[in-house]
Amino acid sequence: MAIPPLAALRAFEAVARHLNFTRAAEELGMTQAAVSYQIRLLEDRMGAPLFLRKPREVVLTETGALFARPTIDAFEILREAYAEPTTDLVSTLSISTMPTFAGTWLSPRLGKFQMNNPDLAVRLETSDTIVDFAREDVSVAIRGGYGNWPGLTAQHLMEMDYSPMLSPTLAAKHDIREPADLLKLPLLDRADRNWAVWMREAGVDFWETPPKPGLTLATDLHEARAALAGYGVALLTPRFFRFELATGSLIQPFPLAAKNGRSYWLVYPPGRRNRPAIRKFRAFLLDEIASDPG
Repeated sequence: MAIPPLAALRAFEAVARHLNFTRAAEELGMTQAAVSYQIRLLEDRMGAPLFLRKPREVVLTETGALFARPTIDAFEILREAYAEPTTDLVSTLSISTMPTFAGTWLSPRLGKFQMNNPDLAVRLETSDTIVDFAREDVSVAIRGGYGNWPGLTAQHLMEMDYSPMLSPTLAAKHDIREPADLLKLPLLDRADRNWAVWMREAGVDFWETPPKPGLTLATDLHEARAALAGYGVALLTPRFFRFELATGSLIQPFPLAAKNGRSYWLVYPPGRRNRPAIRKFRAFLLDEIASDPG
């Protein structure tokens, strides 16, 4: 099949990104009717609808979703190729990541990155929701997982590992000599599957005692704060809580840090891989991780 007309592809790419005909028309400097006409031409060419037009929203059909990502990536590459040479001299790098990673590891280092790149504005957004690059104003994201996000470039950063931590005050009230002794204490977010992973590696039958109602919090950062307050044992990443361990406000009773196969990854659409800001940030992260023994 020959490549469809460029005007139709431009309209499809804009609507697929915004999932909104009006915003796509505004971006392209066209009327909404003209955008709809180009989409109809492309749908006639493909022999299938690309969008479902609902009363309050537009969604991609299965066929539309199949062609949306490669089309968006192709236009991203073209935008990069034809960008003005000076466009990256004063620009914004918008980073989306999880609250715990941002609060414990990334944010203390971002000031150094920004000072090394004074012409680059840096914006950090935290959320546990997976960002949609096609619809949100985000340059890169740092995600936890296995690195298999279709349509995205994923750069491995660091493995996830976990170990129980608690306050010295709580530890002093209990005789903790072996991992099984932790079962006598309140375990924060006991339903977290990583508890089972750690206990198995520590040689403990995690279900040897019936689970009790307990405290479940949204993020490791909140669990760490609850542990600092003495409310229970949190399963945390040692590299993220070095300060608390060094000052003794948290203790790690056993050296075992169990891995669950997941890692942190820097992700972005492949069409952005040559953007100077993203190249600089990727290199900065890798340098910081290389100098951080974990």
